[in-house]
Amino acid sequence: MQSSAYLRLRAPLAADPARSRGRLVAEPASPSRSEFQRDRDRIIHCSAFRRLAHKTQVFIPHDGDHYRTRLTHSLEVAQIARALARALGLDDDLAEAIALAHDLGHTPFGHAGEDALDDVMRPYGGFDHNAQTLRIVTKLERRYAAFNGLNLTFETLEGLVKHNGPLLQPDGSPVARYSKRGLPAALIEYNAISNLELGLFAGAEAQAAALADDIAYNAHDIDDGLRAGMISIGDIAAVDYLRALGDAVEALHPGLEASRFIHELVRRLITHFIEDAIAESQRRIAETKVSSVEEVRALKAPLIGFSPATAAIERDVKAFLFEHLYRHPRLIRVRDQAALIIRNLFPHFMKSPRSMPVEWAQAAEGIGADEGRRARLVCDYIAGMTDRYAASEHRRIFGDAPDLR
Repeated sequence: MQSSAYLRLRAPLAADPARSRGRLVAEPASPSRSEFQRDRDRIIHCSAFRRLAHKTQVFIPHDGDHYRTRLTHSLEVAQIARALARALGLDDDLAEAIALAHDLGHTPFGHAGEDALDDVMRPYGGFDHNAQTLRIVTKLERRYAAFNGLNLTFETLEGLVKHNGPLLQPDGSPVARYSKRGLPAALIEYNAISNLELGLFAGAEAQAAALADDIAYNAHDIDDGLRAGMISIGDIAAVDYLRALGDAVEALHPGLEASRFIHELVRRLITHFIEDAIAESQRRIAETKVSSVEEVRALKAPLIGFSPATAAIERDVKAFLFEHLYRHPRLIRVRDQAALIIRNLFPHFMKSPRSMPVEWAQAAEGIGADEGRRARLVCDYIAGMTDRYAASEHRRIFGDAPDLR
């Protein structure tokens, strides 16, 4: 018999697709799909989603075919988000849609590419991958005759923008990560058209997707790092909980081959994070007595999260990965080379916009002498590139490309 924790019952605090706040451009309802199912399907079929297959998560694809890309990462986040949503009686289609789309705005070459693009765009407002995701789904995707973007529901859009929490403090000032530079222009511009309530939390489904992101990349970066040989079983023993998990696996399966040992360790870590998040979120739901999406948004703290003990474990894992994997000399060298591609392409296209593909070149001509708008256009073009296309463009323009191996 299935555990009662996993019965698919809609909780009062769940987003109801039948009561969605709707789309910016009104459309007839689908006879066969809910509004959130339509959002999910539009995301899966858009070109930006397909390009995630060739965008770096941590390891440049040259390193091997078995490491995560942005696409496989997004699929894994979606699976975990669905698990959390179903266990908590939330709308798992909405949670899945937000999870699938949350990384659409990432540049080629992962955070190295994002940092480089942000740096060259600093005179023009900078670059933020969450704001870029919003640009993609509201403007840059051009598939439908009646509108630009994907015309997603309010609930999916607010989840993409606020899945990590409110963007404005109670006094209306930006939250810490935007305090120095202000909110990205894309967020301000769209919010003026359709109020996303930037001072409130997103619904519980978006919070589940955000937590799923943390669970996925913490566990899977350990997996990829171990398989790449950049970290070792001995290294991860520095994290008490990981050492205990490894000891438990060894006790149950003495002498297990390395690949199976790694999988057993990682799946136990994911299971712990998910089950703790379900239990802690159920505790918070009972404690706050929230019974509507509006009440979830109005809370002063996230409703979906880890217990204090597991939150401490998660911080330890993040700190370990930052020190031992993300700062690994091999990764740093490749990231420096990848960043060089972005730093070279941007000024070239700014100076010679006609060297971009015809559609982009024509758009640049329509902008004329407005340097800020041209910079944002070039930024959109580069941000949408896959790793291999960015390297190919560099070779086409400059005759070679930095070594990413």
